[in-house]
Order: sequence, then structure tokens, then C-alpha cells
Amino acid sequence: MLSKRLINKKPSVVARVALGMLPFIATLIVYMWFSDIRLEANPNDKLMPSFSTMGDTMNRMAFVPSKRSGEYLLLVDTLASLNRLLLGVFISALIGLTFGILNGAIPLMRAKLSPYVTALSLIPPMAILPILFIVFGLGEVSKVMLIVIGITPFLIRDLQARTLELPREQLIKAQTIGANSWQVIVRVILPQIMPRLLVAVRLSLGTAWLFLIAAEAIASTEGLGYRIFLVRRYLSMDVILPYVVWIALLAFLLDWLLRELSSRLYPWFQAQSGDKP
Repeated sequence: MLSKRLINKKPSVVARVALGMLPFIATLIVYMWFSDIRLEANPNDKLMPSFSTMGDTMNRMAFVPSKRSGEYLLLVDTLASLNRLLLGVFISALIGLTFGILNGAIPLMRAKLSPYVTALSLIPPMAILPILFIVFGLGEVSKVMLIVIGITPFLIRDLQARTLELPREQLIKAQTIGANSWQVIVRVILPQIMPRLLVAVRLSLGTAWLFLIAAEAIASTEGLGYRIFLVRRYLSMDVILPYVVWIALLAFLLDWLLRELSSRLYPWFQAQSGDKP
């Protein structure tokens, strides 16, 4: 009887893929419908360009060198944005892992830094963007720093909470057999926190993209965010919409790579958490 209840029914692999694709297909159909209506009323409408128009534009952006610079604009923008994003996320993950574990494992450290990290997490990072531009200039450092400041407090607080959730018995047993504080952190806490770090980074990727696009829109000469805000003045939706989709695809790919990395390095955690695509 329990298996017949909706809450207990699980789709097969094929059904899960089909159900996952359904919202995307529905979105495309709705867009095509409204686009055809608008273009039929006004063939020069720019708000909802046809798929063929967007395809031609992206073909030019991706495979035709720019007349001004001779560069492939989509490639240049993608590499510039990914370089900033990955560097910012890496630095944030390193800081978050270090202070998250220390705050969670050492009460004296937690009493000293936890209120400060909480206060930092409540400051809107976009509010200090002008300060970053003044201090670090308009170059790459300020864009990377915005990502670091934006997501590091979240990573620290999340990993601190995950550290505090570890069974106290494990720490006591390690100390009973002679482990000092450093050995407890490295051999007991760190291996269990690493997969949780990957989960926290996955959850923070959307926020990291948000800060990256904002920084590129304000002060940059290349990047996905820069290109979107550059062409907005011309209402070039045939560039903006594909760029937004491309950003979503890149974000999905990064999330998938982190999930696969976690499943290969920490299969026990994947089985425990039940995390599936």
C-alpha cells in the first residue's frame, strides 16, 4: 500500500530525464509562440528574435573574427569570465575551508571570529564594489575580490556548521588514543568536511556568477557580463538571450563537474546524502 502513495514513487532513469527536460521544452515552445506573434506583427521587432536570428548572431560571435580586434568574441568573453570566476571561487573555498574548520573545531577561535564573519555576511557585497574599485583599481583584482567577499562568509559559516555537526564521540576517541588538536583536525575533521566543501561551493556558484556579471558590467573590456551590458543599449536581444543561455550552460557544467568530482572522491558521502543529478 505504501508504494502506491505519491510520496514513495520514484521515476526510472528514462522517466527522470524526460521529466527534467519537460520544463525546458515547454519554455522553448512558449517562446517560439510569442516570438512568432510579435514578428508577424512587426518583422523588425527586437524584443523576441527568432531562433534563426539568434543562431546567425551566435555563429558570427563564435566563429567569425571581430573586424575590430580579430578575436573570436564569444571565446574571449568566456575565457575572461571563467578565469575570474574560477580564481575567485578557489580563493573563497580555500579561505572558507580553513576558517570554517577552525571556527567549528576550536571554541576559542569560534568565539573570536564567528561574530565578525556573521557581520561580514550581512553586508551587501555590491555596496562595497565602489570601495573595491578605489582600492584595487578597475583591473582583474577588484572583480575577483568581489566574488571572494561575496561568497567567502557563506562558505565559512556553512563549513563551521558542518564541523559542529560531526559526532563528538569521534573527536573524543581520537584524543583518547593520543591525537593532539592538529591531528584531530587533519585526520578526523578534514576528510569529512571536504565533500561538504564541494556541496557548499556548488550552492555558492550562482551567487558567484551574479557578482561576476555585476563587476564586468560596471568596469571591464571583455567578459560575458561586459558583452551583455554593452549591447543592451542597442536592444540586441539576439546577443543577450544566447549569452544568458550560455552562462546557464556553463554554470550547469561547473555544477556537474563538482558533483562528479565529489562522487568519485567521496562515494560514501554521495550514498549518504542521496545526491543525484
